[in-house]
Amino acid sequence: MELFLIIGVLLFSALVCSLVRQRGVIEVISVSASTVALIISLFVALKVSTQGAYSPFPIFSVDALGAIVMLIIATVGLAASFFSVFYLREETKKMIVGFRRIKQYFVLLNLFLAVVFFAIMVNSPILMWISIEATTLSTAFLISFYNKPSSMEAAWKYLIINSVGLLLAFFGTLLYLTSVRTFGADGFISWEVLIANAGHLDIQVMKIAFIFVLIGYGTKVGLFPMHTWLPDAHSKAPVPVSALLSGVLLNVALVAVLRFKLVTDVFVGNGFSARLLILFGMASIVAAALIIFTQKNYKRLLAYSSIENIGIITLGFGIGGLGAFAALLHMIYHALIKSSLFFSAGSLFLKYSSTKISNIRGAIGAVPFTAALFLMGFLAITGIPPFGLFLTKLYILSAGIAMHPYAVLLALASFIVLFIGFLRHGAAMIFGEKPTDIKPGETNRWLVFPPLALLIIALYLSVHIPPFLYTLITNAVAIYSS
Repeated sequence: MELFLIIGVLLFSALVCSLVRQRGVIEVISVSASTVALIISLFVALKVSTQGAYSPFPIFSVDALGAIVMLIIATVGLAASFFSVFYLREETKKMIVGFRRIKQYFVLLNLFLAVVFFAIMVNSPILMWISIEATTLSTAFLISFYNKPSSMEAAWKYLIINSVGLLLAFFGTLLYLTSVRTFGADGFISWEVLIANAGHLDIQVMKIAFIFVLIGYGTKVGLFPMHTWLPDAHSKAPVPVSALLSGVLLNVALVAVLRFKLVTDVFVGNGFSARLLILFGMASIVAAALIIFTQKNYKRLLAYSSIENIGIITLGFGIGGLGAFAALLHMIYHALIKSSLFFSAGSLFLKYSSTKISNIRGAIGAVPFTAALFLMGFLAITGIPPFGLFLTKLYILSAGIAMHPYAVLLALASFIVLFIGFLRHGAAMIFGEKPTDIKPGETNRWLVFPPLALLIIALYLSVHIPPFLYTLITNAVAIYSS
């Protein structure tokens, strides 16, 4: 019942937003729906931590990994909904968007959240593919929200590349489904049914199927070299949408990869899938490090940072054991910190009306609170203590040093390059001489709260992991680790 309620509340919110003509009602109903989703997600996570996988209906099942990702979706979703209210009000004052576009935005935002929740809850590889494909449609319209040639180009690029990728994932899914000889009692092909029947599939065919799934869903995850849509989409979409793409969508697509990895490992062994995850993870880390150093757009800078961090998470799951434990923590920290960074970037854009790094100078004097949060986010995302990304990177490297020493050394070198690149760009933006035409003061004080709240949560979880969350992480590692 709880799972239906989350999706129902968000769909109801989307319906109300499409019908009413009062902006205040649209804003209140959207934030309220996201709040309800967070409360229910927390309730489900607590239940899963104490009772195991929660399956109220055959079509729905939430395991430990699903509960963690539900909490990420709900937390980032609520922050994005709240930030959207005041961010879009400021853009309306600047005559950038009108009321009709605002209505469309909140309808699509609620639909996106409903679909990603459904993707995590649903207990079927086919329905998960359908729901992830549905995210492509809803987010494509959000990426093209400003209706400019560059944003339209980014939306089409996103739509075409991800559609091709998901077509490959669908082909891989069909290969897995050819193994099914017996259905569940209700005639439903669940993940459990797929695992039970996977032994009927030839091992070489299963390896081919996993490669298709990894490349297909890996496109949505943003792994190199299938990442080409991601920087354009992040840089052209509204800031709250960029936060959702980075903090939510990439993780949901990665869950699909991990679930097929679980099916593959049962019969092929974990070595095959682990090597592929390490390969794509390392490629993403190295490519992002080299590109970040020369970036000129701070939203694209954050986008390439997402590629790096999703590479770290993939590498951790490939290494397994302690690496997988750290990868799950890294997933949580990255979602919170990167979303905070995008929100702060949005406040900088409202003040400076530019996304070029060279045009942002003296931010600490122009928007002191936002600049401080942006600096904290920069330091946190590069793995500076006391934020947890320092420990997760350390754990992943220490877990892999024995079996993969060259990969670990290359990753460490990439982290150093990334830190230097971020420090170089961040120092130039935050310090220096403020342009004379920029008046000091926050654009809207309410815009400070979402990034501040996310950083506080990330810092708290860096020094203390609640017992229920620790249980979820350890249970997820036991299931999905190599």
